[in-house]
Amino acid sequence: MDKVRFGLIGFGAWGSYHARVIAESELAELAVIAVRSESRQAEARACHPGVDIVSDYRELLARPDVEAVDVVLPTDLHFTVGMEALRADKHLLLEKPMALTLPHCEELIQRARQQQRLLAIGHEFRLSSLWGKVKEMIGGGAIGEPLYAVIELWRRPYRQGADGWRYQIDRVGSWILEEPIHFFDLARWYFSSHGEPKSVYARANGRRSDHPELQDNFSAIVEFPRGAYAVISQTLSAFEHHQVAKVTGTKGALWASWSGAMDRTYHPTFWLKYFDGEKVSEIPITKITGEVYELADEIAQFSEAVRGKGPISASGEDGLWSVKMCLKAQESVEKGCPVAL
Repeated sequence: MDKVRFGLIGFGAWGSYHARVIAESELAELAVIAVRSESRQAEARACHPGVDIVSDYRELLARPDVEAVDVVLPTDLHFTVGMEALRADKHLLLEKPMALTLPHCEELIQRARQQQRLLAIGHEFRLSSLWGKVKEMIGGGAIGEPLYAVIELWRRPYRQGADGWRYQIDRVGSWILEEPIHFFDLARWYFSSHGEPKSVYARANGRRSDHPELQDNFSAIVEFPRGAYAVISQTLSAFEHHQVAKVTGTKGALWASWSGAMDRTYHPTFWLKYFDGEKVSEIPITKITGEVYELADEIAQFSEAVRGKGPISASGEDGLWSVKMCLKAQESVEKGCPVAL
């Protein structure tokens, strides 16, 4: 398979990981990086000699040799840059959340259809050997019909991001769109046999009296058809990075755990336990898991999809549903009552 020539827009903390993964991939080639900051441009040149570095992403989009564009920018730029990439007839891999509003999500989906280009959203948890094994076992009937799930994250505060964008509510949208969006996506994925979620009820609070909109602690209950529900919970007022997913059904239960000193560690600890109704056993997870590893799988999968050799794990429609659940959860926090989806 010929390597897919990528243009990367954004070379911040997470964008630099994307650059390295694309450059090291057997299926992709890093052709050009677009980044505004002169210091980041210098860093990109030092890390990726031979790769073209430009300051204006439009210059990247104008290049006919670039087939696919990977957008790793602050959230408020996703829609504008993503739309321009699709208009330029590029396949698009867009970091989550795909946009700040549902109309913008819908416009991106429609534009990708019109251009007949791929639109993939960066929900890399779907590629995890751990979180994916949970999905596989649910789908295989290991716990019967899934009835209940809790997905919880205990972690240190968020990084500020370039120019402090992650702490500016008009740019980040809400912190629910930052990391809980992954957990809403997992819940919808795990309960797919029930159909789409029906409603959400959420609560949140924070430590900052000067910025009450930045809510460190967040919890939500998502209701699915036939009485199934999932609890999504996160705190940014803690330490390290610890995530669990527990799912129970009519015949058994699963408990998955992932821990690291930080979210992008290369040395996590993780395990999966299965209860069949009588005994507990540990399910082997032989492939190391974590977002730095799933990112490599995401680039490989997207590259194969560009060549027509496989599906993408999270489509624009999946991205829209994740944004919808987060926005409705924020609405529920503000109203203090359940909100229909």
